[in-house]
Amino acid sequence: MSDVTSTAPRSILILGGTGFIGSPQIDYALTRGHRVTVFNRGTQLNLPAAVEVLTGDRAANDYTALRGRTWDVCIDTPTRVPHWVRDAAAVLKGQVGHYIFISTTSVYASDVAIGQDEAAPRLRYAGTDAMAITAAQLAADMSLYGEMKALCEDEVLKHFSGCATIIRPGLIVGPGDQSDRFTYWPVRVKAGGKMLVPPLSDPLQFIDVRDLAQWTIRLAELYCLPTVDTHINDLSAGTNSANIFNAKGPDYVLTVGALLSCIREVTQSDALFYEASAEFLAKNGVRFWSDLPVWLPSEGEFAGAHRRSNAAATAADLTYRPLIETVRDTLVWYEQQMVVNPRSLKTGLSTEREAVVLETLFKLL
Repeated sequence: MSDVTSTAPRSILILGGTGFIGSPQIDYALTRGHRVTVFNRGTQLNLPAAVEVLTGDRAANDYTALRGRTWDVCIDTPTRVPHWVRDAAAVLKGQVGHYIFISTTSVYASDVAIGQDEAAPRLRYAGTDAMAITAAQLAADMSLYGEMKALCEDEVLKHFSGCATIIRPGLIVGPGDQSDRFTYWPVRVKAGGKMLVPPLSDPLQFIDVRDLAQWTIRLAELYCLPTVDTHINDLSAGTNSANIFNAKGPDYVLTVGALLSCIREVTQSDALFYEASAEFLAKNGVRFWSDLPVWLPSEGEFAGAHRRSNAAATAADLTYRPLIETVRDTLVWYEQQMVVNPRSLKTGLSTEREAVVLETLFKLL
């Protein structure tokens, strides 16, 4: 798709709008001439003057500001519990032309198989009353995150059947990412020296937040895409008209080694990569995803986690910026943040812990 929209300006309602994904959505929508309204609790963070702000509290089921209004498209990014979708639908059903819901690949029941697409089985909630679970409860215990997002999808398709799009990203990275999962690697590689790294041939999938945000706006412009041939378990007949996409990237097989080499090129680092097997790392208490973030073992229960099909999304014009751009911009953003608010990385091995594990590895080399 062109960077300049040829469609008429849309009226876009963004639920939330000030977070990691919402901010680049707003910026991109405005550059393409759309009218943007955000609905949140009043936590505006330097929003452009052109953005209309409506205040309410979804946790308190306060949607008063939305009543009697209409929009071409609603983008729902922050919802994690199904009653938020149900309650929003009570006000917005019939008032928005299309409903775009940002879900997650965490809805899938298994990551074992390689190449699974959007038709893969989802998690099932085993409890008795999912609607009673609050966002605060889920934030305190994220063990049901995938199940709750799957039920959110059900609510979207129940109330917005035929006019809904569901986007399932995996790890979202780039400037503004407060999790530090991806950020750990540019920071660590730039520091140089001997580095403990996971198997260099293992695959990786993630998406730059700007690619996700911009694609979401382009979908909002089209919002009547040809139906994707997909299936959601246990949904009533007639709901398969939703467009459902795995928003993972890139559109080629990216490996740990390719990522690290790209970072070393960007940072002009002298880092030396010492590769350890998944078995060695597990034996020495080095955890995937947290101690060595982004990485997941390429065999066993996570074999397909970084090898999900993104064919449907790329066919719908999801595009990916060069990896070097994501690396460079993430590092610049992080270093700017450190000037204002110095802090330690939230994920990744400490220098001391890495040295201990490397010493153990060297004895085996």
